Amino acid sequence: MKFETLMLKSFFAASLLVCVLTFGAMITSQTNAPGAVATQVPVAAVANSQG
Repeated sequence: MKFETLMLKSFFAASLLVCVLTFGAMITSQTNAPGAVATQVPVAAVANSQG
């Protein structure tokens, strides 16, 4: 029983750490989303028109 409890607690801690690191990376990211999407639009339009 103690082994299962230890495994569940460590899994919870690892999951929480991954969530916190992911959230921190999203918050501190300097990516301009509309600009990043706009740079991909011509590539997608050309690829679709050649199909």
